[in-house]
Amino acid sequence: MRKYKNFCVLTIAGSDSGAGAGIQADSRTICAFGGHPLTAITAITAQNTAGVLAWQAVPPDLIRLQIKAVLEDFSVKAVKTGLLPGTAAILAVEKALKNHSKLPLVVDPVIASTSGTRFLSDAGIRALKKNLLPRAALVTPNLPEAEALTGVRIRSASDVERAARRILETGCGAVLVKGGHGRGAICRDFLATSKGFSRWFESPRIETRNTHGTGCVLSSAIASALAAGRPLQQAVEEGRRFLLQSLKAGRSLRWGKGKGPAFSAA
Repeated sequence: MRKYKNFCVLTIAGSDSGAGAGIQADSRTICAFGGHPLTAITAITAQNTAGVLAWQAVPPDLIRLQIKAVLEDFSVKAVKTGLLPGTAAILAVEKALKNHSKLPLVVDPVIASTSGTRFLSDAGIRALKKNLLPRAALVTPNLPEAEALTGVRIRSASDVERAARRILETGCGAVLVKGGHGRGAICRDFLATSKGFSRWFESPRIETRNTHGTGCVLSSAIASALAAGRPLQQAVEEGRRFLLQSLKAGRSLRWGKGKGPAFSAA
């Protein structure tokens, strides 16, 4: 049995009935780091490994009250957000976190599912950039999300760096542009901070069909490392290492008929 450490991480995200992403993947990851996961559910999805059948947003006030309830009772050390279904949900999260500015916030800007279901409109993207990204210690977009947030068409490493700089202009502390949607045998992620630090991370691309929820696993792992007291760069390193281990551990597993979950190894 894993020994728990004295930290709690709050994940604000959607529920995945297939348990490959969202609240379920976040909670598994936080537990694997020895932390206690707290949850505020933003949307209910009916989905499996093949895609999203249907989804429904949780009322914004209920999102806010979920966050309020846990922050009033638990010693939360970090917060991460995933699926935020629209402007009203984003404003509810901003309001709920208003008096907790010292809590490190990791924003995984979920805009659409891999299967193509759109969760966040253009107005929602504008609200995310205006109301939540300035509050974030780290933003973790994949390549399509970085394009949507910035308008930069990403085709090269210099495009990635340009997109990262534009996201930093929102006021966030750092941005990690993930290269999982790129091509080639090497996966490259780019970290840039508001203090002028930048670094490329490289790792061999892991051949597996089980890639559902990789963004959730990575952002939750980084949030858990921050909650445990790691500085940002080390937290990113630990999060990436954990994701790679998870992908390797889950290569031989067969859950469902489509893209299975990235296995959060405990």
